[in-house]
Amino acid sequence: MRIALAQLNQTVGDFDGNTRRIIEAARAAEAQGAQILLTPELSLTGYPPEDLLLRRAFYDAADAALLTLRQACAQLSVDLLVGLPLMQGDRRYNAAVLLRGGEVVGEYRKHDLPNYDVFDEERYFESDDRAFVFDAGGIRCGVVICEDFWSAAAPAAAHAAGAQVLLALNASPYHLNKHHERADVARRNVSSLGLPILAANMVGGQDELVFDGLSFALDSRGEMRAQAKAFEPDLLLVDLEADEPVARVLPGRVEPSPANEQEVYGALVLGVRDYVDKNGFPGVIIGLSGGIDSALTLAIAVDALGADRVRTVMMPSRYTAEISWTDAADMAHRLGVRYDELPISPVFEAFGRTLAAEFAGLPEDTTEENIQARIRGTLLMALSNKYGSIVLTTGNKSEMAVGYCTLYGDMAGGFAVIKDISKTLVWRLCRWRNTVSDIIPERIITRPPSAELKADQTDQDSLPAYDILDGIMQMYMEDNRSVVEIIAAGYPREAVEQVVRLMRINEYKRRQAPIGIRVTHRAFGRDWRQPITSKFRE
Repeated sequence: MRIALAQLNQTVGDFDGNTRRIIEAARAAEAQGAQILLTPELSLTGYPPEDLLLRRAFYDAADAALLTLRQACAQLSVDLLVGLPLMQGDRRYNAAVLLRGGEVVGEYRKHDLPNYDVFDEERYFESDDRAFVFDAGGIRCGVVICEDFWSAAAPAAAHAAGAQVLLALNASPYHLNKHHERADVARRNVSSLGLPILAANMVGGQDELVFDGLSFALDSRGEMRAQAKAFEPDLLLVDLEADEPVARVLPGRVEPSPANEQEVYGALVLGVRDYVDKNGFPGVIIGLSGGIDSALTLAIAVDALGADRVRTVMMPSRYTAEISWTDAADMAHRLGVRYDELPISPVFEAFGRTLAAEFAGLPEDTTEENIQARIRGTLLMALSNKYGSIVLTTGNKSEMAVGYCTLYGDMAGGFAVIKDISKTLVWRLCRWRNTVSDIIPERIITRPPSAELKADQTDQDSLPAYDILDGIMQMYMEDNRSVVEIIAAGYPREAVEQVVRLMRINEYKRRQAPIGIRVTHRAFGRDWRQPITSKFRE
């Protein structure tokens, strides 16, 4: 028997487009001899629908889309396993239906509802503990949905019900090394039962989440027998032979798993492309500084959208170094994007005249620095309003952690591409991207980072070295380690206390930041929910 894993790029609420993609996959699967088409979790609606799941009209639209799908696939010989939400009375379920000849002949409701990290399915759904096993091609197939195979109960129930292979509808959001983690969890909870598992994973960007694809098939010993592409739609064909007590998975196409930097970069490119395209923006605008963060953002944007949809704007001040100016123009030229210059000194001087009486007798400080950043933010948003393109902000995770950013200044924009990328990872990604093609001038990578908002400024005037800052941030924020543990790991007490304090007092800034692409297992936003008003000190 042949099973096709449809790795689809669906959009929340795009019932027409989602249905069309499922139909196209079903026809392609049938043409290639498949008996079953396995789609991702909530493939009919897109994932995650969030509070749309609280609206009756959303379920009515899903029911209508399912009817369209049934009618379109009535004459196909392939069975379809389709993910969708079901409402029965006042109860809601994350479910899968089995379509055969255009009829619903079976149904499964998700057993384990994740309620951690970015997940809050207990807010929306009820759990169900009933197994669903069906016969196809002489093989008994058990069905689970995503989180179900991250614990032992649902696979064990399917196994007890006579399943010879487990079919998993998956919508597993990406973070670094997530595909290895998925396979290891499947081995622990499914392969340990002596069952093979086939998992069809979503692909694409949905707001801050990215789904990496890499749908897979493991045999009963946990060996990888097939794997789909990373970060793009795919139809993975998996052949099985009937056997007792479990089905035998035959060797198939195994696409390579990307290395770390390539993997993260691929997630960022996909996240930008889908956010811009799915929300209907004609293009993007980036404020270039000649620094490494805007350079990486520009590279990602061009790889995602093409040079013709990317516009760059250099906004020099009296503190902008000549090499920043030169390097920004050089990179824009290498990539073939539109490059404009809007000097901000006249505007800054006008601000100074307006505030002269108010600020008389007071020394210059971060106020004047922030005014420059806010002038730039205002100019970028004006261009966005006029031309419809979205502003991509360029702040990284290290800066966001400690508040080394300006509200309504460099934080102004619609989408924060590298919001979850630490500064040390920014350097690694730039180095990796230049191995593909030399687009980022070497001096941008090697120069000491600076906001260039006052004379002779560098980031390390105010912050610990980035390797120290990033290590502290990772342990405290991503790994949830205590201050005592971080100091015991060898980080200087003064630096630890400084970073933790800055993280605490800058929560109000992060709440007002644009959403950005999640690439770690704990990002600022959905993963990080800290009170702004708090007297707790660790």
